[in-house]
Amino acid sequence: MFNEEIERTSDLRRAIMNPHYTLKQLKTFIEVAQHSSVSLAAEHVHVTQPAISMQLKQLEDSFGVSLFQPQGRNIELTPAGEDFYAYCLKVMATLKDLESVMSEHAGAKRGRINLAIVSTAKYFTPKLLAAFNREFPDIHINLFIDNKETVFRELERSAVDMVISGRVPEHLNCTSLVFADNPQSFVAHPAHPLAHQRAISYNQLAKYPFVIREQGSGTRSAVEKLFAAHGVDLQVTMEFPSNEVIKQAVLADMGISFLSHRTMVKELKHGYLKTLDIEGEPYISEWQVAHLKTKKLSPALTCFKQFLSQQGQQLLDSDDLELLVGLK
Repeated sequence: MFNEEIERTSDLRRAIMNPHYTLKQLKTFIEVAQHSSVSLAAEHVHVTQPAISMQLKQLEDSFGVSLFQPQGRNIELTPAGEDFYAYCLKVMATLKDLESVMSEHAGAKRGRINLAIVSTAKYFTPKLLAAFNREFPDIHINLFIDNKETVFRELERSAVDMVISGRVPEHLNCTSLVFADNPQSFVAHPAHPLAHQRAISYNQLAKYPFVIREQGSGTRSAVEKLFAAHGVDLQVTMEFPSNEVIKQAVLADMGISFLSHRTMVKELKHGYLKTLDIEGEPYISEWQVAHLKTKKLSPALTCFKQFLSQQGQQLLDSDDLELLVGLK
């Protein structure tokens, strides 16, 4: 066993000293590791599964180790694969820093941004990105969408450059910039018993079933804190990982929910959903863009951050949300 370990170490050293792997293979490996599936990775990068499998085999042959192992219908990283994945992320981060430094020398406003947003932000982010692209056509943005817990986990391990979210987790060493308001309300079907009442108390709310987001989402956290602050229990009958499914459930009169106004502009405008008049409303949180304090901002990232600071609120307000929900 000892001799086998020495031989494997020697193979690894030779692979590092005489690399026969490419940057493309490293990127492919990262995709497979993040999806735990060759087929999903192939679909994401728009290549065939055999091409993905061949690149992985070439990597494993270069280092003389197995990087993946079967896990049910999917695959998972081996111990060697875990180490390889960690170093691949460092390599990609270093290359991005290299591009940033060279862009600074060139004085050009170009580059690439890996942006993660919480699910609720997908309703307005395309509008922001379209306006940004018109102003900075040479800056390309890769978009990642998930719940709050997941996007900040990706930020923490430097898989993304910036996150658009509501509140930033306190334990993260982040710098954040508020760029827009995020009005939120309890909503119900127009025929719901509470739909036309005034100054509804939390004790009244607690008597009715709720349809809300999954654990780990910022919206779920916000509504739980509101109920806890008023000393009443939240009666959750259904939870979904999608605002769209939640809206459909409320439209079917399956329960009350708590949503950002920006997720239901059309439904409010046409009267399909009714905001409830709750004592203590309105609830207005904030949209923020955050990055790690240790992150060296490239010219592209600096441009994007300044763009949100200067134009974010104006672009979001152009939907006349205040008129729809009576904030002003």
